[in-house]
Amino acid sequence: MLYYALVFLVIALIAGVLGFSGIAGASAGIAQILFFLFLAFLVISIVVGFIRRA
Repeated sequence: MLYYALVFLVIALIAGVLGFSGIAGASAGIAQILFFLFLAFLVISIVVGFIRRA
């Protein structure tokens, strides 16, 4: 899942270098949203794993 966040980050970097600031900003925003969404999923899965073990 983190793959998609990295893909959007790379797109943002390439678009920023080429001068497409609108695309770069949108891609960076999507990458940030995906990163924090996947981070939340990770925390939830760790908590659920601890609850199942108890």
